[in-house]
Amino acid sequence: MTSKRPTATAAAFAAALVLSSIALVSSRHAAAGPLEDATAAYDRADYATAARLYLPLAEQGNAHAQYSLGFMYAIGQGVAQDFPTAMSWYRKAADQGDASAQNNIGVMYAEGRGVPRDYGEAVKWYRKAADRGNLLAQNNLGYMYANGQGVAQDYTEAIRWFELAAERGDANAQYNLGLFNASGRGVSQNDAEAVKWFRKAAEQGDASAQYNLGLFYASGRGVPKDPIDAVQWFRKSAAQGNAAAQYNLGVMYSTGQGVSRDDAEAIQWHRKAADQGSTEAQVSLGYIYANGRGVPQDDAEAVRWYRKAAERGDANAQTSLGFMYASGRGVARDFAEASSWYRKAADRGDPAAQYNLGVAYDTGQGVTRDPVQAYKWYDVAATRFPPAAADNRAQAIKSRDLVAAKMTPPQIAEAQKLAKDWAPR
Repeated sequence: MTSKRPTATAAAFAAALVLSSIALVSSRHAAAGPLEDATAAYDRADYATAARLYLPLAEQGNAHAQYSLGFMYAIGQGVAQDFPTAMSWYRKAADQGDASAQNNIGVMYAEGRGVPRDYGEAVKWYRKAADRGNLLAQNNLGYMYANGQGVAQDYTEAIRWFELAAERGDANAQYNLGLFNASGRGVSQNDAEAVKWFRKAAEQGDASAQYNLGLFYASGRGVPKDPIDAVQWFRKSAAQGNAAAQYNLGVMYSTGQGVSRDDAEAIQWHRKAADQGSTEAQVSLGYIYANGRGVPQDDAEAVRWYRKAAERGDANAQTSLGFMYASGRGVARDFAEASSWYRKAADRGDPAAQYNLGVAYDTGQGVTRDPVQAYKWYDVAATRFPPAAADNRAQAIKSRDLVAAKMTPPQIAEAQKLAKDWAPR
């Protein structure tokens, strides 16, 4: 899901490590005044008081207090974070059949918090809680089957657990069912079914589901294409801090899809995503500053954003940064540095970088002139330019043939073998 259009669906399963939180005291605790006082303190965020009030109750064997203390130690609320102590309290509650504690023990084992990481133990505890109807545990158990952690990978079993939780309203499980239907894992690929589950999770506020629903509306997958609805869902997700949604919302403003074109808004959303590490957004900001799109042209700022993405391995950014060095824009001209960045992008399969690296070897700019390497990179670029870039492909073939005219047959044979054997790293 890249480039100057809404990105494709590429989301991971909803995190398996979903901790059960502290719930309101149920009616069966109504007579327990101290427990109600502890929970009331927790609800008003007076965590130190809540921990102090839960402690004697937990020591007296109250499972809800034991679970609550475990949760507070696990996340450091009102007490210093202490995973072994959290685990100790969780175990006491779990031994009394508290499903939330059982789920959270599974999380502790899956993440290696307070205990050595042990997926088999995580599955055991998730199953205990799931069998008692705990929705988070059912989703978590589905996750373990989906990823083959602690159990043999089994998409059918994963779906069974996701469905149990999703039908009872768990947003994580609904989101995961959307992913399975979108990708055809364990079920026949079905975009309409994916949209159904993404929508259920999105309407509960799940940011990843909102983002994916935006993608489906933007591309017309499972629903009629509707950029206005795409913008609506991207905006909901972006407001929750989803970097991919922020980037795509910036794209919609930049291209005027579903909204009036607004470069200032595009920059705002790209910057939010870029500040969270989105390399796509960082590349977009580099392009914006390099071309003065909605901002004064600023090559140094363009280089700064390109470099951020390039250092994280983004091939588009590496190619663009190479160009900036080759042309002396925003940095001192340095053909060797340009070739270095072109090579990084070329090795990742970027055809523009491959062509530019061919030019470097053809002309000896930044590297030792080498017709064999020039031929190789021109030829590789020619095979990787997409049909939409037919002119670029033709230029690569022309450049390859021009350098071939000056090569010996053994050199051509060597270059052809290198091109044939090339594979992206």
